[in-house]
Amino acid sequence: MMTLGITGRSGCGKSTVTAYFSGRGIPCADADRIARDVLAPGSPCLAPLEAAFGADIFVGGQLNRRLLADRAFSTPAGTKKLTEITHPEIVRRVLAAQTAARQAGSPLFCVDGAVLIGSAFEQACDRILVVTAPFDISVARICARDGISAEMAARRLHAQMAEPALLEKADYILRNDSTAAALTAQAAALLDLLLKGTKA
Repeated sequence: MMTLGITGRSGCGKSTVTAYFSGRGIPCADADRIARDVLAPGSPCLAPLEAAFGADIFVGGQLNRRLLADRAFSTPAGTKKLTEITHPEIVRRVLAAQTAARQAGSPLFCVDGAVLIGSAFEQACDRILVVTAPFDISVARICARDGISAEMAARRLHAQMAEPALLEKADYILRNDSTAAALTAQAAALLDLLLKGTKA
């Protein structure tokens, strides 16, 4: 089974590619969604987060995610601590999904993650697919999706890994510079090649 990492900067359209692959029956793990899930009630991460960032990050038994983010990202040490607490559980869940896909006999397993490059799970990927989009198009997509200003969207992009650094790691590149249909057509062609075992 091949494990394909799907990554790209915010607003690039990688979720469109992942949704297409999933619609074709390919098991896909959304690492960003799993990162949110590990903060849900019942997660083993909650007790260590409380110990590290204070009992008041919980209100009525519910995690105040914004307060946690404010405290965790205010210092490099806080960010490191948050990663140390949550990352092993995120990786465990992704690896469990990978194992399930392998046991089910799937020829391909995909991991969708904005910060896949440089993470522990990058080493578990056989190939990396990078989805790219022009900066101004990405900004417009982020604004429409998240309801934020162009300035905030641009700031978010500037905080992420630079596109050239992502492209250095890419085995496959899909350029999302026109329509969703055009991107889907590229994804379809790539998936057909992957399923045939042909190098793109």
